[in-house]
Amino acid sequence: MSAAVARLVEDLRTRGGLKGSDLANITHVSQATVSRWAAGKAAPQPKTQLVISDLRYVVDRLAEFYSPEETRIWLYARHPLLDGARAIDLIHLGDADRVLAVIDSLSDATFT
Repeated sequence: MSAAVARLVEDLRTRGGLKGSDLANITHVSQATVSRWAAGKAAPQPKTQLVISDLRYVVDRLAEFYSPEETRIWLYARHPLLDGARAIDLIHLGDADRVLAVIDSLSDATFT
C-alpha cells in the first residue's frame, strides 16, 4: 500500500502541480507526513485516504483542461460557481461533488 500511495503523491505532483506543502494543507497533516508517504514509508489514515482519492479524481479531471500549474492555481482560487469557496477546502470537507459539478460544466463548454 505504501508504494501505491507514493505513486499517488507523485502523480498529484506531476499532473496537478501540487507540492508536498499543498498536500499537507489539503489533508491537514504535516509536510513530514507527506514526505513519508512520498518515500513509501507510511500510508495515510482511511479518512485522509478518501480526501486524497477525491483530490486525485479532481486533478485527473482538471488535467483534461489545464496544465499542472494551472490546475494548482484553479484548486486554490476562489470560484464564483462554488459560491466563492476554494476547491481545496471543499475537497478537504468531503464535498468534492460540488467541485466536480463545476468541472463537468467545463466539459459542457458552458463555463470556461
